[in-house]
Amino acid sequence: MIWDFIQDQLLGMRWLSELIGRLLAAVGLDTASRIGGSVQFFLYDVLKITVLLCVLIFLISYIQSYFPPERSKRILGRFHGVGANCAAALLGTVTPLGVTFSFLISSPMVDLGSLVLLTGIFGAKVAAVYVLVGLVIAVIGGTIIEKLHMEPYVEDFIRSARAADSNAPTLTQKDRLQYAKAQVVSTFRKVFPYILLGVAVGAIIHNWIPERWIEAVLGTSNPLGVVLATVIGVPMYADIFGTIPVAEALLAKGAQLGTILSFMMAVTTLSLPSLILLRKAVKPRLLGVFVAICTAGIILVGYLFNAIQFLLI
Repeated sequence: MIWDFIQDQLLGMRWLSELIGRLLAAVGLDTASRIGGSVQFFLYDVLKITVLLCVLIFLISYIQSYFPPERSKRILGRFHGVGANCAAALLGTVTPLGVTFSFLISSPMVDLGSLVLLTGIFGAKVAAVYVLVGLVIAVIGGTIIEKLHMEPYVEDFIRSARAADSNAPTLTQKDRLQYAKAQVVSTFRKVFPYILLGVAVGAIIHNWIPERWIEAVLGTSNPLGVVLATVIGVPMYADIFGTIPVAEALLAKGAQLGTILSFMMAVTTLSLPSLILLRKAVKPRLLGVFVAICTAGIILVGYLFNAIQFLLI
């Protein structure tokens, strides 16, 4: 019962949805109608994601202030092989090539913020399995790239660059709090447009698109739904916080869980703008290997989640 309260009221903020519903009813807007339901969905999700995002970024940034790049590099230096890839996927620090790509795969796909938001919307089991599978993809992908010895396919200016090994300055408590506050402001400015866009799309799906349309394209009747969702997600660009409300609306309309998660992973990991930026640092062959590994992993994850959906929700 305590966990249900945490998941529904603290993380899911069901009380906020009820409060917004009462306020809209008080001004004469019927939340059972399409327009009223869309307004309630939009206000509730924007406020919920914004509050959780700001609190989480503040806490995460404060903790990260104790782990500057120099210290994280020393920690990673104690690991080798798959262990280094696992550490990089968890800590988000870059050293050798395979470890670098473990970080590149895991950093947009899984983090503490996405874990908490996914828990509030889909439940703890879905969130935990999503993060675990994302880390597995990151570790396997980085390990494969390392075993293929793809170092020659990194652009010359990257390989010739030398990392600075300067000592990190000692921070006071005030410095750490100011750093965390600055990170909240910076991150919020970057992702808030995607939150607005994602929630707006989610509201349209939730209240205006017929359920049978979603089921026909992304439901059990379409065995290629996972592949289609992955292909659709690649050209898009959004933060994971912007894709979560879209995923929430799709699930409510009958889309399969694995298909939805494949879409989210494709948007955050293989977005076209991100690949264009990555191409500046790596040569086409390495970029192609990276895309192939991520695509195969995302599609396999989608079908896995579809197969075990009955165990999770």
